[in-house]
Amino acid sequence: MLRRKPTRLELKLDDIEEFESIRKDLESRKKQGEDAHVISSTDGAIGISSDHKSREQMIHDRIGYKPQPKPTNNPTQFGNFEF
Repeated sequence: MLRRKPTRLELKLDDIEEFESIRKDLESRKKQGEDAHVISSTDGAIGISSDHKSREQMIHDRIGYKPQPKPTNNPTQFGNFEF
């Protein structure tokens, strides 16, 4: 294995400005998310459950999952034995 000399990295003013702008953008998004969470938590359990459903629905849409309801043909758990 060949060993090479360490590479020197220099931090430029453009890099610092880009980092600061991205950090401010992330902080503003985080504050907006916290504000939305505070509003939904003041709505009570209805707001949280609908938020959960919409999040679950977004995940299903993203991965392409389309759940089908299970048929409930058996009136009792032990009523129908099929061999």
